[in-house]
Amino acid sequence: MKPRKSFTKSDAAREGDRERKKRALEIIKRLGRRFPAARIALRYQNPVQLMVAVILSAQCTDKKVNEVTATLFKKYRTARDFANADLTTFEREIRPTGFYRMKTRNIIAACKILDARFKGKIPKTMAEMLTFPGIARKSANIVLGNAHGVVEGIAVDTHVSRIAARLGLTKFSDPVKIEKDLMALFPRARWFDLTYKIIEHGRNICEAKKPKCSLCPLNDICPSAFNLPNFI
Repeated sequence: MKPRKSFTKSDAAREGDRERKKRALEIIKRLGRRFPAARIALRYQNPVQLMVAVILSAQCTDKKVNEVTATLFKKYRTARDFANADLTTFEREIRPTGFYRMKTRNIIAACKILDARFKGKIPKTMAEMLTFPGIARKSANIVLGNAHGVVEGIAVDTHVSRIAARLGLTKFSDPVKIEKDLMALFPRARWFDLTYKIIEHGRNICEAKKPKCSLCPLNDICPSAFNLPNFI
């Protein structure tokens, strides 16, 4: 028998903006209690390495990226180091992260721009970050927030996309549109940590293939709870 719950898809469909914002506040409150220490999982020593790690993380797990950068970042520390990297050597060094040819081109090109135009320093605006190859809004939000404490939006990765949809906070699949929906629902002061709390929730409870609805702290305010395939 399906467990009883107090918030259904019909409730979500009738929910107005005010009610949805109230529920969003309750969501971040509960996730904050469950994952108080949630933070970026990528390891780095400086903002340039952070940007490189973020580019490497595309279509790759943070765990694998950290395995690769444990050695990589001992050799490459500055924008100039990466900009002057030998193409073939660098491809071999980052190959385990996947899409290594494209990532190599993007990292070297981005660091050449960083070295030439920004004196090797990561800029502090979204517009400037988006001039780098391999950097889109999600990546820019991660770098800006963690490197400078600059929050211009919400980083929407696969966990955030999946969980925002399951919670009935967006109807879109496009990350930019999802980001706009979430920015309208959550206070700006919570944008930065929202991403990491949702990611932890996605890794530990609201998994893609086998969500643990019975253990979820949001199951009474989630329209998808106990209605997903393979839930436990």
